[in-house]
Amino acid sequence: MNPDQLADRVARTMFAAEGTGAAWGLTIEEVREDYARVSMVVRADMLNGHGFAHGGMIFALADSAFAYVCNGANHASMAAQASIVFLDKVGEGETLIAEAEEVAREGRAGVTRVAVVAGDGRTVAEFTGYSRTLGGTIID
Repeated sequence: MNPDQLADRVARTMFAAEGTGAAWGLTIEEVREDYARVSMVVRADMLNGHGFAHGGMIFALADSAFAYVCNGANHASMAAQASIVFLDKVGEGETLIAEAEEVAREGRAGVTRVAVVAGDGRTVAEFTGYSRTLGGTIID
């Protein structure tokens, strides 16, 4: 299995094992070595008190893409820290797309950047995640 196939298999295994992705309607669009693209349609139950997508939902989408990237080499990893900057509001029915790319790795530490865009191409948020490899694997 090549690194792109491994990354895709790891992401799909993780998605199948978690309840959150399915509950939020996440779709894994593409996963390859050091890269993931995940999407989600904003539903009414994902809105904040102002009628826009709750920041926590945008963060969750970005965090999921981040997780698929930092675990993609089949080395179990978790977030050590993450931050997000919200740049635009999103309404019900809009599609959000998170594109994640690992930009650095040194030993057990990694850095992944995630851009979240709306279906019309406008940038909604920028996320940076810092991962730490725990030991062990996702798949045998």
